[in-house]
Amino acid sequence: MNEIVRMKISTIASVTIVGSTMAGSLMLSPVRQTVTPAAAVAQTLPFTGTQVAISRIRHGLDLEAPATPTEIYQQYVPPPAPAPAPTPARAAAAVAWAPSPGYVTIPVPIYRQTRNLNCETAALQMGLAYYGHYFSQDSLFAYESPDLRPAQWINGVLHWGDPYTNFVGNVNGSESNLTGYGVYYPVILAIARSHGVPNAYGGEGFSPGTIYAELAAGHPVQIWMEARWSRPAVRTWIAWDGRRVRYSLAEHSVILTGVSATSVRVNDDQFGSQYWVSKSTFETSWRDFNNMAVIYR
Repeated sequence: MNEIVRMKISTIASVTIVGSTMAGSLMLSPVRQTVTPAAAVAQTLPFTGTQVAISRIRHGLDLEAPATPTEIYQQYVPPPAPAPAPTPARAAAAVAWAPSPGYVTIPVPIYRQTRNLNCETAALQMGLAYYGHYFSQDSLFAYESPDLRPAQWINGVLHWGDPYTNFVGNVNGSESNLTGYGVYYPVILAIARSHGVPNAYGGEGFSPGTIYAELAAGHPVQIWMEARWSRPAVRTWIAWDGRRVRYSLAEHSVILTGVSATSVRVNDDQFGSQYWVSKSTFETSWRDFNNMAVIYR
């Protein structure tokens, strides 16, 4: 019984405390009052003078965008003119070369000597080839029957072979060392006649006029002279057969293949070249060998 009375008293106390708390909260909260807005009062600026229209400065952001065109026009640009077609070059008219009066050339092939001292054989080879007879230099040289006996000085006089009958010395030797020399016109003329040019003729003492006339007639002429048209000393030796031989240690032989009023054309086998030399130069060097020549006709 006592226990029931204590529980009731606790419950009533709790209700009293809650109610007191809620009443306190309501008393402490602010009371909202309705505020009526005051009537608007018109405000005016003080008068300072006559009113003037003001132009507003437009900034970049305020500018109006340009009106979009209703039609678009495209400027016409003509295409570049085509490049003109190249004008074909006019072919030069063929003009036949005509020699001047008194100017004659002979189409003799140019050969270079194949041995140190076989210039006479190389000139012979060119003369035969002009007439269509082709031989190697070595095969022609075999007919020259070289005399290989060495040169000797006897009592101060040079003795050596006879170039009128044989090639003198070693064809690969040296003139200045007296180990090889050459051959003269009789041997070359005999080989030319036996190898297809039977009408060839040769000798010594020919006049320059005879040589020029033969060239003008189209006949190649082999002559003896000094190499490079030099003028070393001309001396004599005694051949083994007793003949006195006129010689130069620059002895050389070429074939002439043309003539003009002032010059002769030379096929020079020493260099395998062809050039012109004045008649005066030719005659001076040729004279040292007593105007020796072989005419191929």
